[in-house]
Formats: sequence, C-alpha cells, structure tokens
Amino acid sequence: MLTSVCGVNWGDEGKGKIVDLLSQEYDYVCRYQGGNNAGHTVVNERGKFILNLLPSGILRENVVNVLGPGMVIDLKHLSEEVARLREKGIGITPENLKISDKAVITMPYHVLLDCLEEDRLAEKKFGSTRRGIAPVYADKYMKKAFRMGELFDEDRLFARVKDVVAWKNLTVAGGYGHAPITAEEIEAYFKTYGFPLKDYICDTGALLDGAHRAGKKIMFEAQLGALRDIDFGIYPFTSSSSTIAAYAPIGAGVPHLKLDKSIGVMKAYSTCVGEGPFTAEYFGEKAEKLRAAGNEYGAATGRPRRVGPFDAVASAYGIRCQGADEVVLTKLDVLSLYEEIEVCTAYELGGKLLREFPYPDLLGRCKPFYESVKGWREDISHCRKREELPRAALDYIAYLEEKCACKISYAAVGPERDAIIRLK
Repeated sequence: MLTSVCGVNWGDEGKGKIVDLLSQEYDYVCRYQGGNNAGHTVVNERGKFILNLLPSGILRENVVNVLGPGMVIDLKHLSEEVARLREKGIGITPENLKISDKAVITMPYHVLLDCLEEDRLAEKKFGSTRRGIAPVYADKYMKKAFRMGELFDEDRLFARVKDVVAWKNLTVAGGYGHAPITAEEIEAYFKTYGFPLKDYICDTGALLDGAHRAGKKIMFEAQLGALRDIDFGIYPFTSSSSTIAAYAPIGAGVPHLKLDKSIGVMKAYSTCVGEGPFTAEYFGEKAEKLRAAGNEYGAATGRPRRVGPFDAVASAYGIRCQGADEVVLTKLDVLSLYEEIEVCTAYELGGKLLREFPYPDLLGRCKPFYESVKGWREDISHCRKREELPRAALDYIAYLEEKCACKISYAAVGPERDAIIRLK
C-alpha cells in the first residue's frame, strides 16, 4: 500500500496530525520534498511536538522514517530538532530514521542569500520564511549543491567547497556587497553537523523499493499544499518544490512505483501564511475573531496566519491537483462560534462569476462571492462519532463535499490524537 497525505490549500492544513494518526497502520513514513520552512504540529499523550524536517511518523515507535532525495536538509536544524525530541523521550536512531544520500544540503549561505534578497525586495518581497529554500533549490538545478552522500568522502567534499565558495561569493560579496563567506566556515559546518549523521544516510530508493516488494505499507508526507506548488500554485508566491502527490514517489526515490491512494487535507475554513493572493480573506475584527478561535500562527515561523472562510474554488482545484481520493477536514470545531458560516463558492472578475481557479496573475483582481450555511453554535470538541455531531455540522460537511466534488472521510475536532471522527 502506497499512500500520500498532501495539503489541498496553502499549507498549514493539519497534515502532521493526520500522518501521526494514520501512521499507526504503516511501516514507513517518508517526507519527499521541501525543507524546514514549514511545521507539522502533533499533540499526543507525550505532549505537543512541532516537526519541521522529521516526518510525523517519528512519534510512532515501530515506524521507519525517511527523508527522501527530493528534500533540502538544513543540517544544523535537523540536529537541533532531533535533540529536542530526544529530550522529550523520543528515540531516534539509524534504525528508525533514514536520510537519502541524494538529498540536498541547505547551507548557511543559502539562508543568508534568502534574507538578503527579501531585504532587497522590501515591499515587493515574496514572504519567504528566510530559511534558504529558494536559493538551495536554485543551486540544485544549477548543479552546484552539496548532497548528503558527499559526506562520506571528506577530501572530495572539501575540494568542492573551495570551488563552490569562490562561485557563491560572486553573488554574496559581488552582488549584495556582503562580507564574503569562507571555505573554513563551510568545512566547520560539515564537521559539526554533517559528519555525525553518516550512520543515518543510505540509498532510500533501494530501501523503500525493498520494503514495497516485501509488502510493507508506505506513507508519503507532503509539506505545504497544492497552492504552494512550484508549477501549479500561486506562482511566484509558492515554495520551490513540488508539493503534489504525483511527485511523492519521485521525491522519495522510487519513481517507478505508483500511489494506491491520495488523501487530501483541508481546513474547515481558509488560512494562509506569507505573501501572495488570497481571495477569500477576512480583515480587521472579522479576521481576529477567526484567528484567535483557531490559534492561527505558523508552526515554523510563529507568524500570524491570514484567515478567511472556506474557499471552494481554491479547494476544488487543490483536490484535483492532488488527485485526492478522499479528504480529511480539520479544525471543524473552530467554526462552532458562528451562527451563519460563509463559504466562498465563486470569484467575481470583470462582472462574471468564476468557479474554476484562474491563472494566478488574475487572482489579485478577483473578489470572493459568498454563500451562507447555517452554523451549529455548540461545542463539538468532545465528539468522537459521526452520530454525535449536530445536524448542522453534518450538513456543512455535505455542502463542502458537493462544492469540492470529493468525499470527506474524516473530520478533526481538536488537536489531540483522538479528536477525529470517521465519517465514511
């Protein structure tokens, strides 16, 4: 069984919680793209965990967790993330954590360049997390990046460092006028944070292929959502990797395998971190009310999330991009404060109603067209069965299913591991 769990919207949909829940039925969980520029929050009996690079299956003792070749890995951040989990009693060893030898390394100068460019852009910035993601993916495709497998050949690695540093300073010092980086500081970075990880590095493609042949169940965990995908998202306000389910086997190192199931995750309302068009956005008091109720602040950055009602236009598009066979609806409990719940069912553009998601450049000129659905105005966070939900909540779920043309199989009503209801 090969299953992907992917975001339908702009990210921050609650994928970590869903992967943590469903991973009890899987043998492997693999992150296949992105870096430490987003966070997955998981709450269980041991406490609250925010994961940036590690797959959400790391909290399950019997699950092997994989960082695939499609990822970009900040060595320092990974080392610190592992240390934080160990302090909370989570065991992380070369047996339950595998890092692809083909995964690319996020270097300190990538973070530096990310910050320098955002500062240069000022009011025209992309809303980067300033964690070096765009620069490191740029270097990957320019064939100037370092990969995890290079850590095994120190002489060759350090010879490459000198060449790459000379090339990178053409931009760091020559372009931005910043103090040049040195080969010594880069070598120290590898020695301090890279070499201690050697026991975790392997050919994850061969590992997962063998697991599949042995009948093991593999889950692929995405970061961010369809609308942040480099090809299909709200470009250029996207991430620099492919966040869609179809890329999962590629980014995991097993491009010859095919998914059996794609599970999309979306919130019962809309949230967005960072810059870019966000058509169904609330402002002022309306936004503060929803943001406070949902505790909408970025897990990786702490930034207040932009919020709004459920966007059926964007969600239907995201579901299609993800090829979702079913959807998990998260944070349904947050909407308990509304008597009437607004839903964006179309965009207004030039006097016409659009029900298909338009080319990203047009989004800034679109206005939301709302319909209203009756709310339930009662606490549902204690509900654990479908029949315990109020009729109005079930009607809201059915309404979203109709607008998005995809079945909603689960509804989450709280952050805890068991705060989820199977609907189908």
